[in-house]
Amino acid sequence: MSASIAFEQSYEQVEGDSASVAEMCALLSSLADIPIKQNLAVTGSLNQRGEVQAVGGVTSKIEGFFATCKVKGPTGQQGVAIPEANVRHLMLKPEVVEAVRDGKFHVYAVKTIDEAMEMLTGAPAGERGPEGAFPPETVNARVEDRLRRFAERAAELAARGACRAGGGLPGRRRPAGRGRITGRRVPGPRPAGAGRAALGLVPCQLWSE
Repeated sequence: MSASIAFEQSYEQVEGDSASVAEMCALLSSLADIPIKQNLAVTGSLNQRGEVQAVGGVTSKIEGFFATCKVKGPTGQQGVAIPEANVRHLMLKPEVVEAVRDGKFHVYAVKTIDEAMEMLTGAPAGERGPEGAFPPETVNARVEDRLRRFAERAAELAARGACRAGGGLPGRRRPAGRGRITGRRVPGPRPAGAGRAALGLVPCQLWSE
């Protein structure tokens, strides 16, 4: 699995980065294995510090989702999460304002990606404690645990691949008096990429008589 998010407004291919908050929430949801509420829309730009930044066209985005909810059928639970910095820019139609006032539609303002995740999942995001760990079962703790397991698995697979490329056998030691460690393979088929480059990467021993 691979994922990438553009934090800066490059205006190439995709205009701006106003979907980066939604993209990050979707990625964190997948890593933490915590579902996101499907009755809420999200807009906002994310910077490298996890802060939610203002975006353009926020009024049109809210009104567009409100119109979609009217067509699909209002539930009273639908709404939009927007950057807090955009609140002062809102000029919503009276119909939308009335629906928000009556609790039939909702507009949430968020300042950080943690706030967005808490609102979208209903689970606490979690903050690092004095020992550097997140509280158990929080969003961030689950994400960190998943990434750690990915890294451990990747290192394991890389070690196996390097052993095969070098022609060595994991965990095998050179018998006493059996020659010296060399870059030559042990007897058998030579895999692609075999040679000295494999030495020192993983616990593989290569020797010759």
